[in-house]
Amino acid sequence: MKAPKIRLGFKGLIVNTLYIFAGGILVWSIFKVFNFSTPTEGDEAYQLHIKKEYAVYAPILPEKLDFAGENVPLENFDVREALDKELLKTMYWHSEIFLYIKRANRYFPEIEKILKKHNIPDDFKYLALAESGLDNVTSPANAVGYWQFLKATGKEFGLEITDEVDERYHYIKSTEAACLYLKKMYAKYKSWSLVAASYNMGTGALDESMTWQNATSYYDMLLNTETSRYLYRILAYKLILTKPEDYGFRYRSKDLYPPFKTKKIEIDSSVTDFVKFAKQLSVNYKLFKILNPQFRKTSFKNTTGKKYEIMLPDENMRSKLYNAE
Repeated sequence: MKAPKIRLGFKGLIVNTLYIFAGGILVWSIFKVFNFSTPTEGDEAYQLHIKKEYAVYAPILPEKLDFAGENVPLENFDVREALDKELLKTMYWHSEIFLYIKRANRYFPEIEKILKKHNIPDDFKYLALAESGLDNVTSPANAVGYWQFLKATGKEFGLEITDEVDERYHYIKSTEAACLYLKKMYAKYKSWSLVAASYNMGTGALDESMTWQNATSYYDMLLNTETSRYLYRILAYKLILTKPEDYGFRYRSKDLYPPFKTKKIEIDSSVTDFVKFAKQLSVNYKLFKILNPQFRKTSFKNTTGKKYEIMLPDENMRSKLYNAE
């Protein structure tokens, strides 16, 4: 059997021609992409390709900057270069900074409310970011949680810390405790930058440095390497998270981590098995632990009748968290 003849007509011919043209453009585009991204010429041509196609940029430092309302003396070369160093290191740590931006969208709103309640400058939310990356981490020195409290300091400022309950892991309660610490240190130093330094190196070491250097400004002191970088790292986070697009970070609002949608219940008795307890509340243990990391074991003895707050996911939170509807 002979194949039937296909009659396109004028309109069909035009459409067919357009398809062929579009296909040609696509093939040419793919060729150009691969040709320019993976040149096969010699070293000289390859070097020219790098020079033409690849670039990194030095960040522009602000003319003026403050930390917690206190001026940062950028007119001093040592201050300016210290900030430049931390801004460069932070700006090009892309994967981690993207995580910080995403987590900040989840945790900063509540942290901001607590800071405001205690009359602590809003900039201290970036201190929490510098301490933990807004993650429940444990340092080699056994500092724990979002605000990196040592055990003794956490207890001093009202956190319950036992084998079964450790409120350093509770970002709201640990933020409350951090505010109490920050207020106490400000009453001592009358300088928020020194308060930040004391948070990193401790009051004893800071007092000693201030005495032997006869200095009362963070920006005038020679401190240990970590504390010397500490405030500038906080300032770098402030600059980038305030205007991420100025430092090359591009994302959509839907890419950020939304705040958890939760409800609260209270318990005033022991729990023999949190796995079964969570199941009775229609929650799996994994999600229960994400929302209640302060409970450190799968059981909990409450012999005093003290009330403990439990966070539970709101209806369909796990599957609907990213659904605006």
